[in-house]
Amino acid sequence: MPLSEGEQRILEQMERALHAEDPKLATALKQGNQTILNGRKFALGILVLVIGIGALIAGVASKLIPVGVLGFVIMLVGVLVMGRAFKKDETEGKAKADTPRVTKQKSASAPSEGFMSKMEERWRRRNEGEGF
Repeated sequence: MPLSEGEQRILEQMERALHAEDPKLATALKQGNQTILNGRKFALGILVLVIGIGALIAGVASKLIPVGVLGFVIMLVGVLVMGRAFKKDETEGKAKADTPRVTKQKSASAPSEGFMSKMEERWRRRNEGEGF
């Protein structure tokens, strides 16, 4: 169901407010998920994991502790290989490296302060003994 014109305007206002409040989050949400899965590495990781489980079970069944420990280590390697199968898109990293980093200066009375900034300021005052 398409949005009405009023709903589209409200959505655009919310997007602008989000971008003004937290541009890093807004950019991340706009880009979406930029991970790439390497299917061969993932399949290899599953295979190594299954072999490790088999070695662990064999070690427990035969009451040989070194075989069980070896099976656990093999399982760990399989999980690590599966984890390395996911990687970020290289174009995203290059775009971030090319853009200069801008730091915000904090002011105690800025009206556009975010929720977290206000909470951090309250926490700081509470720890210094100033109260709420």
